[in-house]
Amino acid sequence: MIGEILPASVAAEAAYDDTAAGAAETLFPQERVHVARAVPKRQREFTTVRFLARRALHRLGQPPVPLLPNKRGAPQWPDGIVGSMTHCDGYRAAVVARSEGEGATAALGIDAEPDAPLPEGVLEAIALPYEAERIAKLTERHPEVSWDRLIFSAKETVFKVWYPLTGRELDFSEADIDINPVERTFTARLLVPGPVVGNHRHDEFSGRWTAGRGLVATAIHVPLETPLESHNFFMNTPTV
Repeated sequence: MIGEILPASVAAEAAYDDTAAGAAETLFPQERVHVARAVPKRQREFTTVRFLARRALHRLGQPPVPLLPNKRGAPQWPDGIVGSMTHCDGYRAAVVARSEGEGATAALGIDAEPDAPLPEGVLEAIALPYEAERIAKLTERHPEVSWDRLIFSAKETVFKVWYPLTGRELDFSEADIDINPVERTFTARLLVPGPVVGNHRHDEFSGRWTAGRGLVATAIHVPLETPLESHNFFMNTPTV
């Protein structure tokens, strides 16, 4: 699912439950310490997403390493690697790419959510007024997708790209998300100064979205060298 909306240079692994990792994955000691006091559900999610991440890293020729969260909860990747993880009820995924060399990636962000309306009051908390108006129109015209949940997912994905590039927080109100329901793309216009990547300031991120199996998912890939204004994201060949 996630792999279908990212370029071929990204190694993506996903699972719809925890059974694949249950027997195969052994956490590193420092990872076990991190979740030792967590509830069993959290421990299973944590284990599965690291199983998937190490499998994705293997596809890039990387050996297994501990993948510990930083103070913000984002995974710390090996040198020369960028990546992102997500998990929700019924889905876990991890993606990684090289941050050095030809075709390098500056940042990756992914998020998956249940394709169901947000709890009451959440949309008002995360969406700008004109974003909420767009969501209302999309819901009226294309009721088959939970657009409020999709914009939430897109904003989560924007943060997962933004934070590694800047080391700073980004409020929900500081990114304006415009979703294209036909092309299955979205644009995130930053309402604060954007990060500089490869001598180019990124005031927008462009991403893709998908829906299926009761889920919505979003992804953003930021190349290291190509300026955003010349980057046609959805022309990349998908991977599986």
